[in-house]
Amino acid sequence: MIALRSIRANTRFAPTKHMSTINVQTPEGSLGGKYANMMQVTHTPEEFILDFMSAFPPAGELVSRLIVSPRHMKRIWRALQNNIAQYEQVHGLIQEASEPKLLK
Repeated sequence: MIALRSIRANTRFAPTKHMSTINVQTPEGSLGGKYANMMQVTHTPEEFILDFMSAFPPAGELVSRLIVSPRHMKRIWRALQNNIAQYEQVHGLIQEASEPKLLK
């Protein structure tokens, strides 16, 4: 494992002031990320499941699955909203893509 970097937790989300800094570890070779062009969200009363896929018809591959609590999902949703708003202020309005044909 290598140290990615120290990250300052957003004080709005940190439950206590003791969580202001965390040292994130990541396996070597994973910093390049994974490409996903499709995502599916499902949920149960206890958790949200986010499946990220790389779909190139006629095949596809599950790239990553995240399972999070409903309370954490709400924080993710808020962080995405804030970041999209910041992006659009700098780069202009994002035009939403149409639904992929393989799902119609």
